[in-house]
Amino acid sequence: MHEYSVVQALLNQCEEQARDNNATEVIKVICKIGVLSGIEVQLLQTAFDTFKEKTICENAELVLNKQKLKLECKECGDIFEVDEVRYYCANCESLRVKVLDGEDMYLMSLEMK
Repeated sequence: MHEYSVVQALLNQCEEQARDNNATEVIKVICKIGVLSGIEVQLLQTAFDTFKEKTICENAELVLNKQKLKLECKECGDIFEVDEVRYYCANCESLRVKVLDGEDMYLMSLEMK
């Protein structure tokens, strides 16, 4: 389960940001998770709840926003989003598409005090 290592990296990043901003507590952690990130949302939430104890995020709420797969067609130029893994254009059905978003997990913002 790589969600545990992802959470450890996330908590380290939160600690660093809090330290850089002279914060004593993180209240909310907001992340964007792409459908192709390989992250299982429920496992990530469980790992966060488990490992946040005795950290600056101990009382923090984790908000996980799913990012659809955003594609651009190299044939017709159409840009579109899909919920599932699908590598063809919804407009012209070309297989020549480029992934623009939806492959990664990002820390979007922190609420601190």
